[in-house]
Order: sequence, then C-alpha cells, then structure tokens
Amino acid sequence: MVHRLTWFEPQRGDEQLREFFITALIDMSASLTLQDRQGEYVCITTLPSRWSLPAGMQPSDEAIFGPDIGARLVELKAGLSKSGDRAELEIEAGDDTFFEFRCRLVEMSNGELHLITIVLDRTEDRRRERLLRALLREVSHRSKNLLAIIQSIASQTARYSGTLEMFLGKFRGRLHALSQSQDLVTDSSWRGAYFRDLLAQQVERYVPDNRDLVRAVGDDILLTPNASLHIGLALHELIVNAVSHGDFVARRRPIEVRCTRVDGEKGPEIRIQWKEPLDKTDGESLEASRAARFGSTVLERVVPSSVNGTAAHTLEAGEVRYELRFPLEATD
Repeated sequence: MVHRLTWFEPQRGDEQLREFFITALIDMSASLTLQDRQGEYVCITTLPSRWSLPAGMQPSDEAIFGPDIGARLVELKAGLSKSGDRAELEIEAGDDTFFEFRCRLVEMSNGELHLITIVLDRTEDRRRERLLRALLREVSHRSKNLLAIIQSIASQTARYSGTLEMFLGKFRGRLHALSQSQDLVTDSSWRGAYFRDLLAQQVERYVPDNRDLVRAVGDDILLTPNASLHIGLALHELIVNAVSHGDFVARRRPIEVRCTRVDGEKGPEIRIQWKEPLDKTDGESLEASRAARFGSTVLERVVPSSVNGTAAHTLEAGEVRYELRFPLEATD
C-alpha cells in the first residue's frame, strides 16, 4: 500500500488536476504508465512522440515500444511478483537518445496489484556524462604532460646549478612561469593563450616599473596549450637573461618582441623574434655564461622540439637575437 500525503482542493475539477500533472511530468522529462496484474494497460501519460499507438490497436509493450524494447520490458516485468518489487532498465532508443524504465509492483487501496512504470529521458544526462569523461581524460593527459615538463625542468636545472640555493632560485622562477602560462590556458577553457598575454606576464613579474621597455609588435596569436607552456618558458628565460646580463633598463634601450605569421617551406608558420640591444661588455659576459646555462637549452632545444619548430639564439651586431619558427597548425 502507498501511504504518502496527497491532498487537493475538492472544488478544483479533474481537468485542472490532469493538466497540472501532465505539465509537471513533461517538465521532468518523465512519463507514466499503469497496468493491471494481467499486463493490460490502464493509463498512459506523456510518452515521447517517438512512441505512438496506431488507431484502434490495443496498447501493449511491443505495440507501443516496438518488438526489441517491448520484449525486454515484458521480460523485466515478468520478474516482479509481489508488492514492492521493482526493476530498472536503461535502453538506447536510437538517434543517440537514452531512456530509463523504472517498473514497480504496487498494491492499490482495493487490494489489487498494479504495475507502475516511470519512463525518464536520460539523453542529456548521458551526454553530460560522456562530456565529463572526455574532460577527465583531457585533464589526465594534460596533467601528465605538465608533470613531464616539470620533471624535465627540475632535471636540467639541477644539471646546470652549482649549489642547492642556485637550483632552488632558478627552479622556482621557471616553475612560476609555467604556472602563470597554465593559468592563461585554464582561463581560456584550454583553448590556449595569446602570445602578448604570455609576454606581459613575464614583463610584469621582472620589470614591472619598466614595462614600456619591452615592446610587442606584430600579430597577437592564440597558441595551443602545449605551445603556450613552452613559449611562456622561453620568454621567461629571455627576460631573466635580459635583466641579469643586459643593460636595457639602466640605459632605457627597449627590447622588441615580434610575433608574425609567415610563409614557410612546408606552409604557413609562426615566427617569434626577440631583439635586445647590448653593449660590448654585456655581450661578452652573456656569451661566456651561455655554455653552462639551462636557459640556452630551453631556447635552442626544448622549446623548438616541443612545437615542431626551429630556433636560433645568437649575439650579433650588438644585439641578443632569438628567433623561433614553428608550423601555424600548431596554433589551431
């Protein structure tokens, strides 16, 4: 027996109540059917339009839902024998739609057993579940990539650091640059990061009072998540080197950073150029330290390899020049 509070105003007509219940069921993407103990249908409400009953035909599971679904429902309901028994079945009805059937045997007030079936449209739920699983797989994939990058940074930084203090200082800076780039990627729903945003992060961190001395020109291109992380790291190395060994701040000599689309041998490419003016003494100091610097490994090997590109890091004509080229497809 069902014992739940149910009340309605006696003055309200049956038609109004019927409209209320049907509207509520539709809003819940639910349908109800009622059958007696012999399986004869007593009531059917709000079934989706995909299921119908030909005029003059006696309703049955197979007549309404078709032979395949109908046979499964008949078998499911046959397993219910006493009041309170219940069973559930989820089916794919075609066109990427999913429905859940909840069957329950109940005893009415007159003592007779009836079978109530609730049909719920689970299509949107299943689509959300698939999307969530895809997102989780993507998170796992990107997390593994990020951990691999961190491991590489830690290993290479240790190789080129003479003391623990030197290692910690360099590693923390590189890790922070990586996390800043990752923040931009995350904020864009993993679409990537714009080049100028990556540059602005590093300029803001290391020369916040002289941001005008690092001038971005050319195109502001949206880079892929992978390219964003590695190019962010390259910009970190370039700006740190400039602050540590260059004279651009003291002498107010601006650095030009250009990002452009160009035609390459195999198709469109992205070209990133860094031009930093140096005095002769600054250039000699920088050249002498390059052989033992992980920064050079990042700029000349790690970054270009990660974006399937090529790079050149040179001192010439009183300038530090860095040029990175990689396929445009890597930014889509």
